[in-house]
Amino acid sequence: MTQATPVAKYKAGSVSVALWSNIISIGGKKTTVLKTTLERRYKDSDGTWKSSGSFARNELPLAMWCLQKAFDHMIENANNHSDDSIEEETIG
Repeated sequence: MTQATPVAKYKAGSVSVALWSNIISIGGKKTTVLKTTLERRYKDSDGTWKSSGSFARNELPLAMWCLQKAFDHMIENANNHSDDSIEEETIG
């Protein structure tokens, strides 16, 4: 089984959002939609990297920035889903 690759990824500090291309069926017609995953990466007490969906007050602006970039990408590329390249942007 091959691992799916995100269409785009935006990262700010420990927070990131990835956009995924999904094929759905609406009224028997297949169409592609973009969906997002939002996560915060951290190391646990053993030094192992983990992911979380919870955010502290100071991480919320980072999550908002990532989500805004994801939304902008969705709007700007509404009819342009290319699997050939991955867009990435990082701040902080």
